[in-house]
Amino acid sequence: MNLFVRDLTVIDSSYICEQRGVVGDSWILDVTMSGELNEMSMVLDFGRVKKQIKRLVDEYVDHRLIVPARSSAIIHKESKAGYATLDLLRGSKSIHLHCPNEAYCLIDAEEVNIESLTEHVYLILRDNLPSNVTGIEITLRHEAISGAFYHYTHGLKKHDGNCQRIAHGHRSPIEILVDGQRDKEKESAFAKRWQDIYLGSKEDQVAVADLSFVEQTNSICDETHYGFRYTAPQGEFELAIAKSETEILPTDTTVELLACYIADQVKPSLNEDQSLQIIAYEGVGKGAMAFK
Repeated sequence: MNLFVRDLTVIDSSYICEQRGVVGDSWILDVTMSGELNEMSMVLDFGRVKKQIKRLVDEYVDHRLIVPARSSAIIHKESKAGYATLDLLRGSKSIHLHCPNEAYCLIDAEEVNIESLTEHVYLILRDNLPSNVTGIEITLRHEAISGAFYHYTHGLKKHDGNCQRIAHGHRSPIEILVDGQRDKEKESAFAKRWQDIYLGSKEDQVAVADLSFVEQTNSICDETHYGFRYTAPQGEFELAIAKSETEILPTDTTVELLACYIADQVKPSLNEDQSLQIIAYEGVGKGAMAFK
């Protein structure tokens, strides 16, 4: 007997890529399980399976920075109890972090892609299901987006959940409506601007020299990198990232404020009598609207 659940949850995370840097992404999770019927004539109660699988995915993968542990360009080291540094060595665009261990998701692969991440999630779920479940198949897939979209990474220090982690992200559509009609050209232009972007808050910016790990690397300085640091309920978070892959906002980077920021950026290109609506997404099926 097989039990399937489509759209069980969405993984909103970022991953390390030697070519693209830190990439925000969103994957939809589908699950099929096989097994014997239990005393309730079920393989597993739908409500229970959704909660159990979502809990495991949230705990071990979602809102973490996914790291291909076998990449030769990556150095991951324990720094102090409960913390680790991570260095992605890629010339002038190197990336450096110092975070609690819970901010990372290390997978046994040379690169992060749908196949390697699917295998990692499969192993987590396989070892944590009831005894009457004899097999499990999972599928990770992207949302089908007909228009423009971008990948962004950020951290929300004021959030009381896992969004406070400094390098998690989303794959997000964007809709820009001028006088009630979508403007595909403006959507494409903004998606290109934020193709693989880190969105940092001005109030979290610090000098690179003030980051705790700067003495361990000789490849970063204020001319090439921005430094970010904040303390949140889960601990201390630090990041150094290339300026060419970063945009600094004067506000926090919640989706509500991102919608307002995009509106402020687009409005000057319009005539005074034209109306503007921004629909900004935070991953799949959720987001915020701003009007000008």
